[in-house]
Amino acid sequence: MEQTALTFIDRAAAGRQLAEVLGAMELDHPLIYALPRGGVPVAVEIAKWLHAPLDLILVRKIGAPRNPEVALGAIVEGASQEIVINESVKRLSGASDHFVAQAVANQRAELDRRKKRYLGDRPRLDPKGRTIVIVDDGLATGATMKAALIGLKRSKPARIVVALPVAPKEALDEISDQADDIICLHPATFFQGVGGFYRDFHQLSDEETVALLGQVPTHPNDSARTDATQTHRRQVVIPPLGLPGDLTVPPNPRGVVLFAHGSGSSRLSPRNRYVAEKLNEKGFATVLFDLLTPHEEQDRRNVFDIPLLADRIVEASIWITSEPDLEDLPLGLFGASTGAGAALVAAAELKDRVAAVVSRGGRPDLAMDFLPQVISPTLLVVGSLDHDVIGLNQNALAALTCTKILEIVPGAGHLFEEPGTLDVAVSHAAAWFKTHLMPSVAKHAMPPTPPKPVAAKAILRAAAEPLPPINDPEFAKAFDRFGSKRVVLLGEASHGTSEFYRARAAITRRLIEEHGFSIVAVEADWPDAAVVDRYIRHKSPEAMKSAAFARFPTWMWRNIEFDAFTRYLHQHNRAKDSQDQVAFYGLDLYNINASMAAVLTYLDRVDENAAEIARSRYACLSAWSHDPASYGRAALTPGFSICEEPVTQILVDMFKKQLDYSAQDGDRFFDATQNARLVANAERYYRAMYYGSKVSWNLRDRHMFQTLRHIMGHAGADKKVVVWAHNSHIGDARYTDMGRTRGELNIGQLCRQEYGEAAALIGFGTASGTVAAAPEWDTPMEIRTIRPPRADSYEALCHDVDLERFLWDFKKDRSGAFHRLLSSPRLQRYIGVIYRPETERASHYSSATLPDQYDAFVWFDKTQAINPLPTLTNAAEDETYPFGL
Repeated sequence: MEQTALTFIDRAAAGRQLAEVLGAMELDHPLIYALPRGGVPVAVEIAKWLHAPLDLILVRKIGAPRNPEVALGAIVEGASQEIVINESVKRLSGASDHFVAQAVANQRAELDRRKKRYLGDRPRLDPKGRTIVIVDDGLATGATMKAALIGLKRSKPARIVVALPVAPKEALDEISDQADDIICLHPATFFQGVGGFYRDFHQLSDEETVALLGQVPTHPNDSARTDATQTHRRQVVIPPLGLPGDLTVPPNPRGVVLFAHGSGSSRLSPRNRYVAEKLNEKGFATVLFDLLTPHEEQDRRNVFDIPLLADRIVEASIWITSEPDLEDLPLGLFGASTGAGAALVAAAELKDRVAAVVSRGGRPDLAMDFLPQVISPTLLVVGSLDHDVIGLNQNALAALTCTKILEIVPGAGHLFEEPGTLDVAVSHAAAWFKTHLMPSVAKHAMPPTPPKPVAAKAILRAAAEPLPPINDPEFAKAFDRFGSKRVVLLGEASHGTSEFYRARAAITRRLIEEHGFSIVAVEADWPDAAVVDRYIRHKSPEAMKSAAFARFPTWMWRNIEFDAFTRYLHQHNRAKDSQDQVAFYGLDLYNINASMAAVLTYLDRVDENAAEIARSRYACLSAWSHDPASYGRAALTPGFSICEEPVTQILVDMFKKQLDYSAQDGDRFFDATQNARLVANAERYYRAMYYGSKVSWNLRDRHMFQTLRHIMGHAGADKKVVVWAHNSHIGDARYTDMGRTRGELNIGQLCRQEYGEAAALIGFGTASGTVAAAPEWDTPMEIRTIRPPRADSYEALCHDVDLERFLWDFKKDRSGAFHRLLSSPRLQRYIGVIYRPETERASHYSSATLPDQYDAFVWFDKTQAINPLPTLTNAAEDETYPFGL
């Protein structure tokens, strides 16, 4: 006997599973119809996923005379009202026309009541000529669904799709001739009722039904639809040489294909652009870029320099992993002519980073020495008229040890210029990529979004503690509840919002003055933050080759808001003994050049012999110090990680002499050793970034956490710390897609694991306003407008509370309605130093569980961009001030 193999948590969970299946069908602008009441929560999830409008299809059965359980017919209310009569039942039951008319009138009155109750003045959808999806929570006999289908067919839709979580197979057979497609997650042979397949199958009230319908408008908002259904195109710059490229990202891409053009060609190759357009239509993102600089193109030998071209492909693949909307997509390489040889050399180097390779009219023989090292499934496509190249590809095929196929296109020459031949090659390539570019992380999958009950707004508002303006002392007092913690981590939803900086400054000031906090540690580089520390603690400045915080993004710390906070700390410390002063530290690891200089300066002071040895050991990094990413690229070469041992040995040697060095000046020794740690970890980081974002992210956040631990250990067990970092760093990663699907951790998670209840994680958010951000990495800052939040996000819930500022304390009553309402994952918005509103869903939203991710959450409904500082402040500036250097 068949068991109930599939049990849904509730109707919404079933809807999300159906939505994934329907999304893969790529339906043409569908309309969603729900059978109330049970079909509504299922249909709401589908409509959200597809960004499709939602309507109801109402059905009232007409019972036969003397036997009302037998269906004589039904009234179907969709775009129009239709009466469906089973003539066979009418004849056998003896129902007269008068009986039918009276029964229709009775049921029409009830149907009109329900229509008014559920839909009010909601405009109805017109299914004529459209694809429609009819949804219910399950079928028993299928009679109601069959009536709905017959009624809707009279409105002449172009295509009818039935979507069901569960149904008996015989019921599906009953309706099979009425629909073009039937999607049923569990067609059951053993069936004991729809409710048996759900953990929660409560009967929905009219109020719940109306509230659910309110979540999806008849016409979805344009911004959500635009983000989810439009193809986005932008010009890009591939580092480190600034090679120009064209990126195209279709909705919900299944992978990204990087093109390598042939000799004498460029990213503007009409054939490659045609292939890319066809792959875009199949759901693949594409990157076409120039493999050579204009100067390099002048030397014809470079177009045949396969190792050089392969290097460029590797560099482009690394750039892809740094793009938020591309980093989790599987990567394919498409090479033409000499570009195919370069693509295969790059694939041999990148190993499993490349999911598949396609060569069109290519020269894989130019990579012959590397072919046995290629593990990526490889398709070689050659024209039947390209006789010489066929032989070269056959030899290459024999040398490949991976999954491989050679396809010969009839009637095609080397360039596939013959009519129809390029389309055949595209078809082979698309099928190959579709087979092998299988995403391991469903980044674009809609997170589970529970329906909001009617009382949601009241529950959320009741839990919200309104906050006064930031400059009101009462604002910071609201955070006294965290005064007993040892570590308080303050987040931000962007790196460019004034309110986040000013709020963190006000809270930190309160924690310092009233609760004894004496350390501020921020998401900034250690040597740059040391300049601030010397300023606020009235220490003599030390020269840096470049100004503090001069590296992109300069506005993150060079802004008026942070300027005011450092001046406060400077003034606060003026009357304090050195041991009671507030210290300021940086947790990050990017400024490797300044840290090497700081280590050498320290050793020059305390041990000239050690300084000389350290210089020789750092020499292996000196060539890369101004472009450390290039070191990481070079480190891909087998055995190249030659700098790892020498830079680590410097730190080891310093600790061997810790007693001697620290006796001279313990603080200076601590600063120098931390700079040495930064260099060692940065060397690992820049190598790790070439093996994927997860590895480099985890190394960076572990470094930040370990730095925090070292700071606390150096300061003493009685010292308390405030940490400033982005929400993505301070919110517990275990309750986000970072941890759940990508295996990433962060400083917030590590602090909870280390310090337990002695750590407080406080997130920040906003709905709209402006933000200081760049459109691309290392481009000028712009003041950009923040788009309104998505309806399926936590930001939308916060906005609905309708308060200008508030605090949610998640430690209060974790078993109540408020916590239950927020405890299912939703989307959360993260804006870093780059903001791309045109691809906001892919670039800036990720699933999270807010009350588990943070201990508290601070909301500002509308915010403004920070005010950046110029490099120099004014002529009268105290030269010890960090931004006056």
